[in-house]
Amino acid sequence: MRGSGAVGRVWRTVLSSVVLLVVAVVALTVLGGGRDHAAAPARGARPAAAATGHGAVFLAAGECSSFGTTRFTEVPCAGERAAARVVARYDGSPGRGPRCPPTTDFVLRVGLPGSPAAIPEGYACMRGLEPPHPGDPGAGGGPRTIPGDCLYDLAPGRVRETPCDGSGPHEPRYRLLKAVRKRTGCPASTALYVALGGAEPVGCARRIRPAGPSGGRP
Repeated sequence: MRGSGAVGRVWRTVLSSVVLLVVAVVALTVLGGGRDHAAAPARGARPAAAATGHGAVFLAAGECSSFGTTRFTEVPCAGERAAARVVARYDGSPGRGPRCPPTTDFVLRVGLPGSPAAIPEGYACMRGLEPPHPGDPGAGGGPRTIPGDCLYDLAPGRVRETPCDGSGPHEPRYRLLKAVRKRTGCPASTALYVALGGAEPVGCARRIRPAGPSGGRP
């Protein structure tokens, strides 16, 4: 982000993995949370494929993957190793292609340099088969910041997502109320405008009062 007028999101590489799928080595990068956004104070206040686990397209929509710290493999969704399902699959790079659904938990980049030519570059939007879901509103993770999420001040003019329940290392200072096309669409209670990107690039955030003596959370 460059300044408070910037619109977009920084994709942060969390993990680079090498996946052994049958005899093909497929390079994957996991993209997840940790995004920061430019912010400005408000003045005044393809259809889903059958989940076979080994389809013609690696990690097509509706397929499932295993989950681990060093590798992700395509597995049958009904199998014991299945951990996450592909909710959307796109060609190209995440920064230039369509956005993942709002409650995506994490993103896998497929077909990076060094991968077999049969597996083109693309990315899969993943949703865990079981909770917790970091992409849910207020959970403090996922590749997108959406209404219901909370934010803290990262630096002057920049904010970053954090869990609304205060379980993260940073106390939430703002809650994102809605996403709109222009600032004029924000409610009167808006205290901060957040650059989100997409068709509705302006996030309207209200300030959260610090927890009182009773220890209440937002």
